[in-house]
Parts: sequence; C-alpha cells; structure tokens
Amino acid sequence: MGDDDRGFRNPKSAFEIQRKVYCIIGDERVFNSKSPDIFTCVFQQVGLKGIYVPFMTAAGQIGEAIHSLRVLNIAGANVTVPYKEAAIPHLDVLSEGAKIIGAINTVAWEGKVLKGYNTNAIGFMDALEELGFEVPGKRALVFGSGGVAKAVVFILNWLRAESVTITGRNAATCREMAERLGGAWRPLESVLERPFTADIVINATSVSSEDESADFAAQVARLQLQGCELVMDLNYGRRDNIWEARAQANGTRFVDGLSTLAYQARRTFALWTGVQVDPREFLRALELQ
Repeated sequence: MGDDDRGFRNPKSAFEIQRKVYCIIGDERVFNSKSPDIFTCVFQQVGLKGIYVPFMTAAGQIGEAIHSLRVLNIAGANVTVPYKEAAIPHLDVLSEGAKIIGAINTVAWEGKVLKGYNTNAIGFMDALEELGFEVPGKRALVFGSGGVAKAVVFILNWLRAESVTITGRNAATCREMAERLGGAWRPLESVLERPFTADIVINATSVSSEDESADFAAQVARLQLQGCELVMDLNYGRRDNIWEARAQANGTRFVDGLSTLAYQARRTFALWTGVQVDPREFLRALELQ
C-alpha cells in the first residue's frame, strides 16, 4: 500500500480550501449516509468553509457523475455502493492501493487530474487497531464480494492474517476475488452447514437486517461460530441487526461500521485538504448525529 492511501500529503493553506463543495455519489441509499453530517461538522470544527452534499446517481450514469465533478469544480468526492468499481474507468489515475483492490471510495484532485483512492482499507485497519484486534496469525471469515469486501480482504492479507475465507451469495465474484486478492473461497452453504472456526467475522455485504433481505437474514441466522473473538458489521444504523444477533448468540464482541466510517473519513479529509485531523474529531462528529 502506498503512502497516498494513508492520506499523508503536504498541508494546503486554509485560504486554498475555503468555500469548496464536496459530495458523495451513490444510488438512493446515499440519502441514508452519515457522511454529509460528519464532514460538515468537521469542516466547522477545523474552521474550513467546506460544504458536503449527497448526489443520487442512476444506474448507468456513473460516468456522467464523475464528469460532473470536473464541470462543476467539485473539490472532492466519495463514491459509495454500488459504484465503487464502476467509477474506475472514468478516473484519470488510481492510487497504488486502489489499483490492487479494484475499487475506490474517494476521488481527489491531483493538479488537474482526478485520482481514485481506497480509504476503506486503511480505515478498516485503523478501526481494528482501535479495537485492539491484532490480525497477524488470525483466521478471518468475510461475507461479500463488492468494493468494501475487496478492501477488507486486501488489508487482512496485507496484515498477514493466517487465513481469509470469502463467502457470499454471489459465488462467481467471491471466487474471482479470492483468486485475485488472496484467500479461500467457500460456498455459503458449506460455511453454514456446520460450526465454522474463525477469530473474526466481517460483514462486507449491504445487508444487516431482515428488512433488507429476508432470505439472507435466514441464512445468517444459521451461522455457528467457533473460537470467534469479534464480529464486525461494516454497515451502521440498522435496527434488529442480524450480525449483532449472531454475535450475542455466540457470546462474541460485536461492533458496527461507525468507527471504520470515522477512520476512513479522516483519511479522505486529508487527501482532499491536506489537513490532518485527530480521528477523535470524526468520532465526536458521529456522536453528535
């Protein structure tokens, strides 16, 4: 992973980054994102006049959405589901980490060039560090095969997990991700048919409640874990969280995706502005929402 994915750049003057507009691009779920509130709060805390807004983009129009960043002089953007991979062909260049992962969540200007980054991976790593979970030598089970799952699998391998097992509803994409990023693919039914041994379980799918997918929720309810220390759901704000229920049934610690969101936001903020903000400011912004 290159230093650019960690968000360390030379600070710009406050004058250069005043009165800028930033955004998040996604489907209709973009209006449920906490990112506009978080970034707006942090802009105010550090004395910058940044504005952060959600833009819902229809399927098939991600190219036009990325082009609009140039036309409208948007200072920086987040890209969320389901466009973390689809946005890539429309950018000028990718960071080292984004190239390897094959998905982006942050777009920043580098001169007149639009560059794609993946701060999901480093934000996930920061969240694990905050939790005191040491990855080396641990066995991980990852649900999902989209952009977030790719970032998770990449960082688990980079941190030298003993094993990374990937499973989910889309067997073909799970298999392809395992082959490209490293890990073992297992069909979902084979994971659910008997107790599964893992030190950490990560939900990187978009589903965390029965309302979002009754079928998948029923499958998750069958999950039996052995030796599990931590269950992480990278979504947040879900009532009747199916992953939390599984963790409680197993007597395992559970965390949702808010801390990961805060840490990746901090990295994104640095890429956009050059300003390093204490991660506690982003966590505090979350608490205020």
